[in-house]
Amino acid sequence: MSRKRFGQTIRALREKLLQEDKGYSLRRFAARVGMSPTYLSKVERGDLPPPGEEKVKTIAVELGEDPDELLALAGKVSSDIPEIIRRRPVMMARLIRKMRGMDDEQVERIFRIVEDGDW
Repeated sequence: MSRKRFGQTIRALREKLLQEDKGYSLRRFAARVGMSPTYLSKVERGDLPPPGEEKVKTIAVELGEDPDELLALAGKVSSDIPEIIRRRPVMMARLIRKMRGMDDEQVERIFRIVEDGDW
């Protein structure tokens, strides 16, 4: 995971909202997500690593982004995922490894089957 990539993404998303006149200056955004402007600035520049899970989720919601995507960009996974895997470690590992070689369309088909309960 690259600190810079996470920080650059957060900055780009925030600045896009700022350009849309939504008031997302560094200071205002930092206040909205409960961070100091100095800390946020260092994260955006890649001088500091991404914050913890809950803060990344807060940032994602504020930016209108998917929390799991920003967590992945930060080199993290949501804390509920390991528990899900621990319940069925062999099956979940097999499933994830099998899906590794699939394209998005194939994964989406599996997701729809599971979501619909249509098996």
